Amino acid sequence: MRAIKDVFTIKNQTDSSADLFIYGDIINNTGWKWDDSDVMPDDVKNILGQLDDKSNLNIYVNSGGGSVFAGLAIYNMLKRNKAQKTVYVDGVAASIASVIALAGDRVVVPSNAFLMIHKPWTVGVGNANDLRKMAEDLDNIESGIMNVYKENLKEGIEIEEIQQLVDAETWLSGEEAEKYFDIEVVEAKEVAACMSDYFDKYQKTPNKVVAKAPFIPKKDNNEQLKIQNALDLLEL
Repeated sequence: MRAIKDVFTIKNQTDSSADLFIYGDIINNTGWKWDDSDVMPDDVKNILGQLDDKSNLNIYVNSGGGSVFAGLAIYNMLKRNKAQKTVYVDGVAASIASVIALAGDRVVVPSNAFLMIHKPWTVGVGNANDLRKMAEDLDNIESGIMNVYKENLKEGIEIEEIQQLVDAETWLSGEEAEKYFDIEVVEAKEVAACMSDYFDKYQKTPNKVVAKAPFIPKKDNNEQLKIQNALDLLEL
C-alpha cells in the first residue's frame, strides 16, 4: 500500500486495477488542512500519477463535502482518467462530494448510504455591489454543478426536479437517489462512519449521519481558525 499524507490512498494494486479511497473533507490546499483526513486536488493529482495505465479504477467515497473549486478539480481529474471507473459510496457523498461520486462510469450506492445535494454557499463581507457579485458568482457555480447532475440523470427525469431538491438541501438515501440519477443501488450494508466539519453547518443533516460520526478533536491551530472565521472558502 502507498499513501500520500494518509488522505488519498491506493490499495490492492494489480497489473490492471487499483482501489482508491477518498475519505474526508475536500479542501483547496495545505493551508486549510485541519487534519490528515482532508483531501485536496494535489493529493489526487499526485496519486493518480502513480497509477500508470490501470484499466480499472475503483473509487471509494465517504465525504461530507467542502470546497467547490477543489471538488470540481478532483471531479475533472477523475473524469479525464482513462481507466474504467467504478465509484462506491461507502457512507456519505454530501455536497461537492456528490459531484465527485458522479465521476464514475458506474456509481454504486448502498440503499442506506446518502447523497446530499444543495445550493453552494459562501461567507463574505462588502457593500451592496460586492454582495450582488457574490450572488452572481454563486449562481454561475451552481449552473456548473447542475450540468454535472444533468449529465447523470435517469431517463425521464427533468433537471427542474433536481433543481427543487438542490434548493431545499436534500439528503437522498441510495434508494431515493436511484429515482433521479443513473446509479446502481445495492442492499443495505454497515456503512462506514463519516467524520466531517460540515455536518453541523448543513440545515438538514440526518440524525443517523451525525450519530455515526465520532467526535475527534481537530489540531490546535489558532491562526488557522482566525483565518477561517475571517474569510471562509466558497463551499458546496
